[in-house]
Order: sequence, then C-alpha cells, then structure tokens
Amino acid sequence: MYQFFVAPEQINGKNIRITGDDVNHIKNVLRMKNGDEIAVRNGVDEKEYRCEISFVGEEEIGCTLRFIKEEGLELPSRVYLFQGLPKADKMELIIQKAVELGIYEIIPVAMRRSVVKLDEKKAKAKLARWQGISEAAAKQSKRAVIPAVKEVMTFKEAVSYAARMDVKLIPYELAEGMERTKELINGLKPGQSIAVFIGPEGGIDEEEIGLALANGIQPITMGRRILRTETAGFTILAWIMYHLEGE
Repeated sequence: MYQFFVAPEQINGKNIRITGDDVNHIKNVLRMKNGDEIAVRNGVDEKEYRCEISFVGEEEIGCTLRFIKEEGLELPSRVYLFQGLPKADKMELIIQKAVELGIYEIIPVAMRRSVVKLDEKKAKAKLARWQGISEAAAKQSKRAVIPAVKEVMTFKEAVSYAARMDVKLIPYELAEGMERTKELINGLKPGQSIAVFIGPEGGIDEEEIGLALANGIQPITMGRRILRTETAGFTILAWIMYHLEGE
C-alpha cells in the first residue's frame, strides 16, 4: 500500500488533504482514483491514517478516513547520527540508508578533515535536497516519522548539541577492544537518546577526538578493518537496531 506524509493540520476529523508534489505523483504517476486506499501519516507520531481517495483535483487530493492504526514501527530509542561531511554524493546514500535503519535525526558536521566545504547558499540547497531524500526514504521504508536533517554544524557545535543525550559513541582507532564496544552497545536501553559520531573520509582529527572524550563521548572500535565513512555509520546503526529491537 502506498504511504504519504501530510502536515498535522491537513488531518481534520475524517477529512484528509494531500497537497504538493504528491498530488502529481498520485494522479499522473500512480494513476489512482476515487475509492483507492492509501496510508497517510503526519510525520510526528506513529499513527497510520488508513483512508480512501474521495476527490482528485489539480492541486489537492481529498481523502476520507476509514480507521487509524497505531503501531510501534519506530525504534524504542531516538538515535542521532552526527555525520562528518563526506565527498561527492555520499551524504545522499548515508541519509537514505540511515532512515531505513531507523535514525531519528541526522546532523551533518563540518570537520577539520572534511574535503567538502559548503557556503551558505550551497548549504541551503543541499539541506533541502537531503530533507527530500529523508522523506522519500521514510515513505519507502514505511517509517512513522520523517527524520529531520539539521543544518550543518561545526564539530564543537555538534558536541554541544549532543550534550543533552544519554549515550554518545564515536569510533576511534585507539579505542579498547571489541568487548568494550559490545558492553556499550548491550547497555543501551529503550527510551534513551543515543548520539553516534562518524568522521569523514580523512577520519577524525586528534583535537576533535580530545574534545569528544572530554565531553563524555565514548570511544568504540569498528573491528580490525578500516571502514569507509558510509560503511561505519551503517554498521553502528545496524548494531543498535539489532540490539534495541531485540529488547
């Protein structure tokens, strides 16, 4: 079943309005018509509004609510990915797969060894595209919410932003062995907020590591092999998802 997101104010009792780019997609790509059933979410809570199309207009699709499903589709903890800006279009892949793996929020971080440097104009355009990718991935993976992609932060700003979170992890080549990493992952509890820091292709600068450790960010190992920046993030998120969904 096709799923679409609307703003909370577009759900009014049994009447639901779909606007924007989804109108063209529903009308001209999917060629849906009155009576067809779709799922609608507000991107805020975990409710799924199951409804049928009652009106197909040029700029709006009208739907009639049939029933509401409440499911625990989201991870029981909010996981935040602090991703060092990678080269080329890798960030798009990282966002797409992180959303599929259950991430709650993605924070792009301009680190010392990041090759990519975004000025204000480029950053705004990139952010809009990244948020669109997050929404598309949320639709595809049947997420209940659309993970937010925040504005690019410096590493210092990112560390400050993560200060309020319960658990903070960062891969570090001099971290203790895998046993310590397993202990930290296995110690994660439902309801906690979890920050995961990933460096860019060049890795994390020693001064950045020092700042991270000084602010309670726990170093972990990724094993004996060197992983690419996109692989490292996916690996940790998969570990966290596996552990939390088994609780």
